[in-house]
Amino acid sequence: MATNTKPASLPAEPTQARRFGKTRAAQSTAMLEDYAELIDDLLTSTGTARPTDVARRLGVSHATAIKTIGRLKREGLATSEPYRGVFLTEAGTALAAKSRERHRVVVELLTAIGVPREAAEEDAEGIEHYISPTTLAAFRAFLKQA
Repeated sequence: MATNTKPASLPAEPTQARRFGKTRAAQSTAMLEDYAELIDDLLTSTGTARPTDVARRLGVSHATAIKTIGRLKREGLATSEPYRGVFLTEAGTALAAKSRERHRVVVELLTAIGVPREAAEEDAEGIEHYISPTTLAAFRAFLKQA
């Protein structure tokens, strides 16, 4: 039996525009955060972050990795040296740490409500880029009580 449900009313235009703007801004930085986090992980675990390794681990082409690493460099988040790979600047390292911490909190919250660990890790890869500081603080407060 079909139910007659009325769609929720639209928010005010400025509110809706702000919400969509926040999402577009998060999409713009999500890739940089993923690259910075991965480069930091590679540097920590192996001492080197070559574009080839970055491409393989992110499942992208070498050309895509080079393009995005170029963007990291233009934004002052990374440097590179021929035959030595990619390195993060202080700002790049801070971005990686911030992203990693958001990821950790989201995973902890999802597992606390019963999401299996692997699913929580996968879902956190997307959620971590879109979560607001207010929601992240609420997640932390909830986890302290749990």
